[in-house]
Amino acid sequence: MRLLERLRKEWFMIGIVLAIAGAKLKPSIGVNGGPLKPEITVSYIAVATIFFNSGLSLKTEELTSALVHIKLHLFIQIFTLAFFPATIWLFLQLLSITPINEWLLKGLQTVGCMPPPVSSAVILTKAVGGNEVSHGE
Repeated sequence: MRLLERLRKEWFMIGIVLAIAGAKLKPSIGVNGGPLKPEITVSYIAVATIFFNSGLSLKTEELTSALVHIKLHLFIQIFTLAFFPATIWLFLQLLSITPINEWLLKGLQTVGCMPPPVSSAVILTKAVGGNEVSHGE
């Protein structure tokens, strides 16, 4: 029974490993125009499903209590969308005097300015038993 308990506990990570292994064995299934139609399923259906399921699992009391923590939400937004990109930019200014390829630095700057993908954050937070509703308590 310990194996079954472990499988139930680690179902998400096992699913990720199986998905990666399946993609390695048969990559043609997941290409654009393939049977899974990722241009539709990933872009629209999967993201909408993740947010819908996440919204259904939130308790109304938790959600309303989280809304009053404006300072926390402002801090997160400023840190993610201003402080972190500015820090990356300064770091890349230092790296620009090194022999590192200019296009690699431009790529790092682009990635550093992008917000984290919310859909995967929701999934990973749920998988580790974290609190999806940020109310700073």
